[in-house]
Amino acid sequence: MKTIDQLSIATIRSLCIDTINKANSGHPGMALGSAPILYTLFTKHLVSNPNEPDWINRDRFVLSAGHASALLYSMLHLSGYKLSIDDLKQFRQVDSLTPGHPEFHHTQGVDATSGPLGQGIAQAVGMAMAEKALAAAYAKGNKLIDHYTYVLCGDGCLQEGLSQESISLAGHQKLNKLILFYDANQVTLDGSLDLSFSENVKMRFLASEWNVLEVADGNDIDAIDEAIKKAKKSKDKPTMIMVHTIIGYGSSKQGTSKVHGSPLGEEDGKKTKVEVYHFDHPDFYVPEEVYQHFKDTFAKRGEKAYDEYMKEKEKYAKEHESEAIRFDSLMHLDLSLYLPDVFPNFVEGSSTSTRAASGKALNDYMLSIPNLYGGSADVAGSVMTKLNCSGDFTPNDRSGHNINWGIREFAMASAQNGMLLHDGIRTYVGCFLVFADYLKPAVRMAAISHLPAIYLFSHDSIAVGEDGPTHQPIEQLAMLRSIPHIHVIRPADERETYGAWHAALKSTDAPTALILSRQNLPLLPGSDAAKVARGGYVVSPEKKKVDFALLATGSEVSLAIEAQKKLLELGIDVRVVSLPCLELFAEQGEEYIDKTIGVPYEKRISIEMLSTFGWAKWAKHNMGVDQFGASGPAKQVIAKFHFTVDDVVALCQRLKG
Repeated sequence: MKTIDQLSIATIRSLCIDTINKANSGHPGMALGSAPILYTLFTKHLVSNPNEPDWINRDRFVLSAGHASALLYSMLHLSGYKLSIDDLKQFRQVDSLTPGHPEFHHTQGVDATSGPLGQGIAQAVGMAMAEKALAAAYAKGNKLIDHYTYVLCGDGCLQEGLSQESISLAGHQKLNKLILFYDANQVTLDGSLDLSFSENVKMRFLASEWNVLEVADGNDIDAIDEAIKKAKKSKDKPTMIMVHTIIGYGSSKQGTSKVHGSPLGEEDGKKTKVEVYHFDHPDFYVPEEVYQHFKDTFAKRGEKAYDEYMKEKEKYAKEHESEAIRFDSLMHLDLSLYLPDVFPNFVEGSSTSTRAASGKALNDYMLSIPNLYGGSADVAGSVMTKLNCSGDFTPNDRSGHNINWGIREFAMASAQNGMLLHDGIRTYVGCFLVFADYLKPAVRMAAISHLPAIYLFSHDSIAVGEDGPTHQPIEQLAMLRSIPHIHVIRPADERETYGAWHAALKSTDAPTALILSRQNLPLLPGSDAAKVARGGYVVSPEKKKVDFALLATGSEVSLAIEAQKKLLELGIDVRVVSLPCLELFAEQGEEYIDKTIGVPYEKRISIEMLSTFGWAKWAKHNMGVDQFGASGPAKQVIAKFHFTVDDVVALCQRLKG
């Protein structure tokens, strides 16, 4: 007679086979091989409450190898989350709760959107950092936040460069409550792992200041259990548990790449369930004793922990009233109680770079927002990301709000996602705009996950100058704008920069990229911080009857205003429209857009020292840079690419005829 452990694992594996066969699509290989790992974790260790899935102090679990989603969905169903057998039968179907890869905010119990290999590891690192930061942010904060972060990855995740950035960061930060399971099945989609990979993974983790444990048999739940117990005792290092599994365990194609991403099919699936798992039941069958087992273990443990937490929190609120109020008010990434609605007075006639204005705005807002954390990829002095009123977030001092991410752009942005997924804190990260390419997949993930991540991208155009084409962004701004559900804001002066920061901090469900200048820009008489939230407005109107509308962003707004003066002397009356955020502008509706621009399409001219890609939607005539830049003093480079007052005037004259 099978034990309840054996019966439960057989049930999980059978559900995975049935789910994938029903869809005729999916990845059974890792799902079958890793089933004992997740079974052991969920029934013996993971603390979470399916009745309160958003409980802030729950343990987090991230399936970095998101293609094994059938396994996670099976676990969530058995554990009591709102995911039914009918939902499993709709696996990979349009609008189902069981999409091909796990999606945060879509399926109850999913802590992170995952699938692009390696990003789950980085997000888990961010969650573990957030746990440390929040525990340190309150008096006796471990009464409010004290949990583990678990992540399951495969060979593919560890081949991605992002994984090493993240592993290195986690080791440096001594994230001892981060536990990573490595499903070492030694197979990837194209074949045996040794075709492409021969490094010593254990030595790699040891060199990165991790504990390393090993389980020789992926079906040995006692060994897995002991490894987790030992990992949870670590005081100063994260832990990697290397579990040797067999991909597609039990199937006729086990141990081969053929079972990685193709359904077993009815014949092999039935044979595997009956002959290997000894589970001779109809498809999607779950024995009542298995449901009860999960209620008695996972659900009971989670409900008890939740009830104890709520009692402790009530006691905490009496002893630390102000901290408890602050803690509750900062959940769900909402800063409405802390974000000031008024802007400071600005010095008329002043001139400053928008990167410097951003640094000033950041520090001003930090004074009223207690849960703001961030930093840069080793360019804090250039992108102005340092919080002057706080120290560094380090293993020895978790109270600091400045994070030194090192030269790890991708890990920085992806870990930021994890920090926001954790909830309770708000974040920003920074680097040069040209290096947005390094972290773009994480920006996309933030947008998919509806996370209010903030990116500070400085050195925003060919005005970078002497550093030349390798450091002068051209296509990066168009790339960012092409990502759905993100606000890309390129402010024209200090006033607009404050407005951009306000819009970014006000957002609770969409990321924001601030595009910042290296060079000084004049404070414009007609600029308006509040109107940044509308995406565009008339910054300098025409005198009488408008001939053309000059649509500009960032440093080119002041250029357009200077050209406007000269054009008026020549009898050409133009309106200058500042468009700091095309996405927000598009949301205002046709009436506002037409009224703001004020002229028909053929009389619109866009001016931006970056790629013209995308501007055809807004203007017939586009001044931009559609080739790589040049090395030299900024003014000379700008002149070389025809971004002078005379160039703008000449274009308007040609169009006037």
